[in-house]
Amino acid sequence: MAGRPAIVLCIILNEVRYTLKKQEILRNKKKIKELFTNGSSFFLYPYKFIYQINTDGEKPVEVLFTVPVKRFGKAVDRNIIRRRIREAFRLNKQLLIADNQGNFSMILSIIYIGKSKLSFLEMEDKLKEAFIRLHKMGNNKSI
Repeated sequence: MAGRPAIVLCIILNEVRYTLKKQEILRNKKKIKELFTNGSSFFLYPYKFIYQINTDGEKPVEVLFTVPVKRFGKAVDRNIIRRRIREAFRLNKQLLIADNQGNFSMILSIIYIGKSKLSFLEMEDKLKEAFIRLHKMGNNKSI
């Protein structure tokens, strides 16, 4: 009986995959340049989002995480912030790609513009708000 709840828990957790695959991270210099020249943007403190929505795409979302050296001189601080953003993205990306039946793909840059390190919960809450906003924009453009 002791092993049975673990099996049920595994079955429940397998329905939603909380992963951030290598293919979902934007590394292509040509796509990055195109995103920054042709993309749309909005601010939601402590982030700046630059996004481009395409109707044809093999990947639902590709993302780039940026923390500027100008605001955080120490690499340790930049890495901590980048890890928190990545983790918040990984846990909440379903808000961004929910109900996407291959209708659109999104290239997204998340730039941290805050002046200080925020807690993970504060960063995650703002990221959730932004994902809901981006999801609405994606659904409007795909129609």
